[in-house]
Amino acid sequence: MHLDPFMPQMVSIIFIVLALGFILKLFHQPHVVAYLIVGIIIGPWGLSLITDTENIARLGAAGVVFLLFFVGMETDPKKLVENWKLAIFGTLFQIILSVTFVWVLGLFFHWGIERIILIGFVISLSSTAIVIKLLQDTNTLDSKVGKGALAILLAQDLAIIPMLIIIGLYQTDAVESAHVGRQVIGSIAAAALLAFIIIKKEVHIPLSKWLKHDHELQLFAGLGICFGLSMLTAWFELSTALGAFLGGMLIGAAKETQWVHHNLNSLKVLFVALFFISVGMMLDLDFLISNWLQVASLVIAALLINTFINAGILKMSDFSWKESIYTGALLSQIGEFSFVLAAVGKQSNIINAYGYQLAICVIALSLLISPLWLTSCKKIIGYKV
Repeated sequence: MHLDPFMPQMVSIIFIVLALGFILKLFHQPHVVAYLIVGIIIGPWGLSLITDTENIARLGAAGVVFLLFFVGMETDPKKLVENWKLAIFGTLFQIILSVTFVWVLGLFFHWGIERIILIGFVISLSSTAIVIKLLQDTNTLDSKVGKGALAILLAQDLAIIPMLIIIGLYQTDAVESAHVGRQVIGSIAAAALLAFIIIKKEVHIPLSKWLKHDHELQLFAGLGICFGLSMLTAWFELSTALGAFLGGMLIGAAKETQWVHHNLNSLKVLFVALFFISVGMMLDLDFLISNWLQVASLVIAALLINTFINAGILKMSDFSWKESIYTGALLSQIGEFSFVLAAVGKQSNIINAYGYQLAICVIALSLLISPLWLTSCKKIIGYKV
């Protein structure tokens, strides 16, 4: 019988994940770290077990969609709205302070204003996938810290829209009015759906009675809602994660979370793992070794800056110092949407190939180190979850 050449690769990946997962569990580290290291090991700059990073990244993108879909189901919309001031003003101040810091740094390196804005935007975004996974692993998603972090993360996901528009202004082609108009209409529609879910005490999903005892159709109904709304927000050129989150909130409002959890949880675990593995695969080890000092300096600077900027903003709210520093450390890493901003910056010739690869290394390493940084900060300040 013919052996599929992908089979040995798949089995190797599974056992590497298992081995690293068990080892890191002994050190009380989340599985996210294992996934990232696996991506480095099996990627084109590691053992080259898999070189098709593009398709793995596409599958991994579904992991972020699943993750936000499940978070939406577990989120109380009324409590989310209670944090609107922290979400909007906190995110705005965080972006302004990040750009200001990079501007001071840019004066020393003689950077142009477009590069300063791009790098400021890149470091201002936190990783929705990492933060939510860490909150879920510690069962603190519904805590004060969890709700505050979630509100900021969702605001950051929406902030990607004006960021892309601003960066697009530095392209040789003018920003199309149709492109901007679609995003504005999509944002209004998303806000309207959120308002509907908040005002409506209970939502009824069509044909829900028919799905009650049919587990196979339940699977496809859950996938349809999750990816259907994600595709819709993507068509409006908004974040797919935003659509998934709204889909999850819709399911939560319909009180249909039990069968959705049961049928989709295993797929969520698989695709979230693929997302983090794809991030690890993007890390160019040759480039990292050649430029390790610069990369390490930028990663440490990003973690410190984001921790203290976020902590300061949260302290101005009703968070204690320990809660503020812990949440700041939780939001300290550079987010997955920063990969998108870096790619757009390269296409716009704001950064060259070297700058793009440097950005990839810094973002990926900040994601890898983030759980360790959070654990260290928690021990230093004596914060108990």
